[in-house]
Amino acid sequence: MSASSVIMVPYALASVAVARQRLSADLIACGVYAGAVDDTVLVMSELLSNALRHAHPLATGQLRVAWACSESHVEISVSDGGAATEPRAGRPTLSSLGGRGLGIVEYLAVRWGVRHEDEATTVWAVLHAPQPARNGQPRTTGMGTLREVV
Repeated sequence: MSASSVIMVPYALASVAVARQRLSADLIACGVYAGAVDDTVLVMSELLSNALRHAHPLATGQLRVAWACSESHVEISVSDGGAATEPRAGRPTLSSLGGRGLGIVEYLAVRWGVRHEDEATTVWAVLHAPQPARNGQPRTTGMGTLREVV
């Protein structure tokens, strides 16, 4: 099963919780395993939080959050009005209070990147989003059988 969604959220901290709930509900409805849902929601939260902290809103005063779910992957993206610097994974010291968000994204995602289009900057990530096979049995991959850990 595949699904996709685009939501426009206010340029406000409360938008992170709203986007997390919507993404989580959509992925669960698609049948994505709980661990993959958690990882994907965490990555989206990091991307959206970074946009709120470091970038400007789109011309509408909002941010765009989008996701597309296939049978094995989910792509998420957050678009904003751009910032003075390019998003990149930092290497914070042990005592740093922040700077780990894109490092988390880099660790959990299959790949991630930044694209510039018109007046927007979009940070995107692709994550594994395994789902059970249609017959209810776990899907087999080259790495063995995917099973949900409860």
